[in-house]
Amino acid sequence: MPVKALTAAGVCLALLGAAVAWLLLGRETSPRCNGLAENASVQKSMGAAIQPGMSCAALGEAIVKATSGGEPGRHTQAQAQVMKDVLFALGRVQPKNVDLDPALRVPLATALADYGPDLHEMLAGFDSEYVLKAGHDTPPWETGGTYHLSVYDSMFRKTLRAVAEDPRAYAVLRMAETHTTAERLAAVPADTTGRQLSLQPTRNARALGILDGIADAAAGQDAQQARKWHDTVFGRLLNEQGPARAYPDDPAGHLTAAWLQQLKNTPDEERPERMRGQGHDMARAWAQARNMDERVRQGLLAEVERSEMLAYREMKP
Repeated sequence: MPVKALTAAGVCLALLGAAVAWLLLGRETSPRCNGLAENASVQKSMGAAIQPGMSCAALGEAIVKATSGGEPGRHTQAQAQVMKDVLFALGRVQPKNVDLDPALRVPLATALADYGPDLHEMLAGFDSEYVLKAGHDTPPWETGGTYHLSVYDSMFRKTLRAVAEDPRAYAVLRMAETHTTAERLAAVPADTTGRQLSLQPTRNARALGILDGIADAAAGQDAQQARKWHDTVFGRLLNEQGPARAYPDDPAGHLTAAWLQQLKNTPDEERPERMRGQGHDMARAWAQARNMDERVRQGLLAEVERSEMLAYREMKP
């Protein structure tokens, strides 16, 4: 018996030692800052902005500076290339889920928010140019006086999911998409009819629906944790609320302010559901501002609601 007991104890100790060693080695070999500073493409595009031994917070700041233009939403090819290389570096290393360093979440959201139109198109997934130019070897391209970028859909979504773990970062992304949604609606010509009239609202709803699914995943299953996550998001969004504007004077500003006011007027416990209907709510405010025919408006809103719900379900596991 003593021999057997000693043998069993030895086996247990060996297993325990192996487990401890695995944990320690795993921590030691896990790349700092998701290996971004060591990635050859990121090093090449960022150059001297990457310094040896820099913290993840400092690296995040460097990424924001290297990707942002002198004017919001305006980028050189070199700046857009940095953004693309960073997204590929994160997506390629971890094929299923990106376990993003917490210090990188808000900076990456801030950097992505400066690429609002690209964020929108990659979320919606309708623009064929963004699909065809998503490969790593395809450089950013110029249209409208700025450079645009695209990455593979699956890679982009899982990176956003990792960024959204921080509710502050998610709020940055959500606000960027809100501004783009409003701008795209405001840009629809007044004489647009038929299928073209519902095209932009349904594209918007799809982009917002993808973000809705990401929000559910980031908030988690625990009710208390999810409530805390959502409270932070809504607090940040409502801090962005500006003065009410008349639609003819500032169409995009009117639509943004109107939705934020709706969110503010919604009871706390109902705000997650209100956010999941953002595409519908903004399209309704837009239709009302344009004095749209009631029959046309109802048909359009039904399409928008369906688009947002399908995108939301698409993101569910």
